[in-house]
Amino acid sequence: MLGQTILWASEKPKIKQLVVGNPLTRRIVDRFVAGEDLEDAIRVIGELNKDGIGGILDLLGEGITDPEGASAAADEYLASIKRIEETDIDTTVSVKPSQLGLGLDKGAVIDHLRRLSAEARAAGTSVEIDMEQSEFVEDTIDVFRLLQRDFDTLRLGIQVYLRRTPHDLEDMATAKPRVRLVKGAYQEPDHIAIQKTREIDWQYRFLTDWLFQKGTDPAIATHDSRLIDHAIWASRTTGAGPKGFEIQMLYGVRSDLQRKLADQGYRVRVYVPYGSDWYPYLMRRLAERPANLRFFLRSLARG
Repeated sequence: MLGQTILWASEKPKIKQLVVGNPLTRRIVDRFVAGEDLEDAIRVIGELNKDGIGGILDLLGEGITDPEGASAAADEYLASIKRIEETDIDTTVSVKPSQLGLGLDKGAVIDHLRRLSAEARAAGTSVEIDMEQSEFVEDTIDVFRLLQRDFDTLRLGIQVYLRRTPHDLEDMATAKPRVRLVKGAYQEPDHIAIQKTREIDWQYRFLTDWLFQKGTDPAIATHDSRLIDHAIWASRTTGAGPKGFEIQMLYGVRSDLQRKLADQGYRVRVYVPYGSDWYPYLMRRLAERPANLRFFLRSLARG
């Protein structure tokens, strides 16, 4: 309930103005966001690599409403892929379809993602497609399925809490999709998304099992130790082993656990966002975990 309230509040312009305009907000932004520039993210991922942890590079921003803005975002991603090749860091590149103009022109998004995927492959890395609000799910899956034929390392984010997700995965079963499994962090009504945490966790375990049986190289994106333990159990029972899947987490969340899992031989990647358009991302992080909100409030109280 608290998380849904935060997501509701995040859509109110006056609340956004209060949060963005408060200089004390910077403390928590710095916890979850690498910085405003690409080089900030490159530096953070380089440090993660020293601990045996891979990166997932993410340019903040979504909901682009003009073709020029979408092209600019695509160009920024191309620049990031070039820097990945130059610095030889271990990272993938995560892209939001709405940032490339999915709400405007699906064909243009396909063209942008095809170019990004080709450049990423040439640079020795790969692209991961984020999943956004439910209104974008159908088109995002269509784009992924089309491009997956030419780019077999392409990965798609799938949201556990959406009621349609088991059917979406089953529809893709013959293609053995590469999937990043996330709980979901957008405000959605009950008929679209499961609301109860217990039910979401049950579906997460069910879909984790599905990915190990019918998917390719599952990515389990969660900070919940119980769900990570379930994925580890599934990797053992299916014979995938520690290297047969990824555990993905967010920058600034449970860093000790990230290092512990990497030290134990598991493949760990950390989602590292950068850029100035941090407000929607920050609010979703606060909504996901009460501990994040407590950290935010303590930071404001300390002044």
